[in-house]
Amino acid sequence: MAVHVLAVLAYKEGDRVTSAFLAGSVNTNPVIIRRLLLSLQQARLVDTCKGAGSGSRLNRSPGRINLAEVYRAVEEAEPFGTPARKPNTACPVGHCIRKELDRIFASAWKAMEQDLEKTSLADVITAVKASGACTPKKVV
Repeated sequence: MAVHVLAVLAYKEGDRVTSAFLAGSVNTNPVIIRRLLLSLQQARLVDTCKGAGSGSRLNRSPGRINLAEVYRAVEEAEPFGTPARKPNTACPVGHCIRKELDRIFASAWKAMEQDLEKTSLADVITAVKASGACTPKKVV
């Protein structure tokens, strides 16, 4: 959802966009969008104003925002986690499984983050525009 919102802001090329407009594009409630925008604002990815001329816009060019930054701004939980309950250490598997899974998950997390860092918001917009489906009937 965050990438979708940021893509709309990038598509609008600096014009302020209201949470109602963004909610219409994402097909969700504006309250959800406002919460998301708060996280994006705290990460300094967007600038949001209330009142006259209200709305949000990107804080920097889409080419200078990568998807790893977006992910970090909105995702609280680690993508790979181990259960809260500790395994039975008397079991030959339970004794060492957590350490091995932590190693594997750390490697997977690093690979995912490196891949997301390679993709900018500008790359997403370019792909969306190239799809030819960017001529909306009417976005509310």
